[in-house]
Amino acid sequence: MTTLASDTTQVQPLTAAAATRLLVLRNYVVYRDAWKLFLTGFLEPVFYLFSIGIGVGALVSGFEVGGKEVSYAAFVAPGMLAASAFNGALIDSTYNVFFKLKYVRLYDQMLATPLTTGDIARGEIAWGQLRGASYATMFLLVMLAMGLIDSWWALLALPAVLLIGFAFSAVCMAATTWMRNFQDFDKITLVQLPLFLFSATFFPIDTYSGPVRWIVECTPLYRGVVLCRELTTGTVSVASGVSVAYLLVMGVVGLLVVRRRLDALLLT
Repeated sequence: MTTLASDTTQVQPLTAAAATRLLVLRNYVVYRDAWKLFLTGFLEPVFYLFSIGIGVGALVSGFEVGGKEVSYAAFVAPGMLAASAFNGALIDSTYNVFFKLKYVRLYDQMLATPLTTGDIARGEIAWGQLRGASYATMFLLVMLAMGLIDSWWALLALPAVLLIGFAFSAVCMAATTWMRNFQDFDKITLVQLPLFLFSATFFPIDTYSGPVRWIVECTPLYRGVVLCRELTTGTVSVASGVSVAYLLVMGVVGLLVVRRRLDALLLT
């Protein structure tokens, strides 16, 4: 008995980094043969850029950003960059998480292993963040090829996109834990479309006035759009730091809520 006990290898608990890596790897293996899904997520903002940024841009001389005159295409492109990260994070952190949570009960199976609800939250948010970032990275290369990047500050656009993906992945996953059925996803669309259209993506914030402008400036996608625009046009200011802090706090709060919700749903 003593010999058997001494030969038994104790399983060490996974660190947070190792657990996150394991869950991201699991999602990668699942989606490896579904690369076309990622292609569609990349093409959508590119089509918007070609149709609106260039098509409508032929009729619009351009706008002023931080005291610098830029073409309409250069104005719209960073907005679409932020929107691509937003859409990628939203899709993966809502529909896919809901399916795993309510239908295949994947998270219940994971909790039968050394993984915790915190590990699940971090892993899924990291994957949603990476999916959004993959769309945005390809779109950033398109912007570079089209000459729509005017500053070396654009090197920070990718970290900015990762931050946008983190913020929206966390909040969207938290919202998904309250979903009861697929009909509830109409509420996601009800939020997604106005954010996309009215976050100064296609026209300056100066278009709005009074309370409407204040409301728009408080929306998360606007903070992401203006941050990417300031970086790609080289008009970085104190407002850029405000956007970074906003998105960081949003992501951390979302992560904490997801952890509490998964505890309530899966451990009680």
